Amino acid sequence: MEPFDAATFVLRFVLGVVMLAHGLKHARGRTKTSRWFGSIGFKAPQLQWAASTATEIGVGVLLIVGLGTSLAAAGLVGVMTVAFVSVHKAVGFWITARPDEGYEYVLTLAVAAIALSMLGPGTLSVDYAVGLDTVLDGWVGLAIAAGGIAVAIGQLTLFFRPKQVVAQ
Repeated sequence: MEPFDAATFVLRFVLGVVMLAHGLKHARGRTKTSRWFGSIGFKAPQLQWAASTATEIGVGVLLIVGLGTSLAAAGLVGVMTVAFVSVHKAVGFWITARPDEGYEYVLTLAVAAIALSMLGPGTLSVDYAVGLDTVLDGWVGLAIAAGGIAVAIGQLTLFFRPKQVVAQ
């Protein structure tokens, strides 16, 4: 096995496990997560719960096995973009600014997903086994990953209505 293939596998696997874990956490906490989405300004919070849960679980599984890697990476980029805009951007860079709130974590996950989309899944993937490993990588992979940002902008435009702070 080449170091490149081992590295893409490790990157895919870890990103996949992180997303799968988040999705399963949200799946078990439907009411709590839906209320949280509503509290930060999302319309249709139960729809947001369903969309985020399904996306995180789907992205996680796809990345772990290496199937549709660039599309899965785009899903991860989209989720992280929504998280950045709706929660983390206002707090600042450091995750320690308030516990679990700074954007360094979501930025790191999104950039890692973009890099993976450009690199491709490597030979230890279903994409490689079916001949898709070099079809959706490189600049095409970058464009696909950037599509996750476009979808996130659409979601935010349609559903996110942050609370307005009134100056006193």
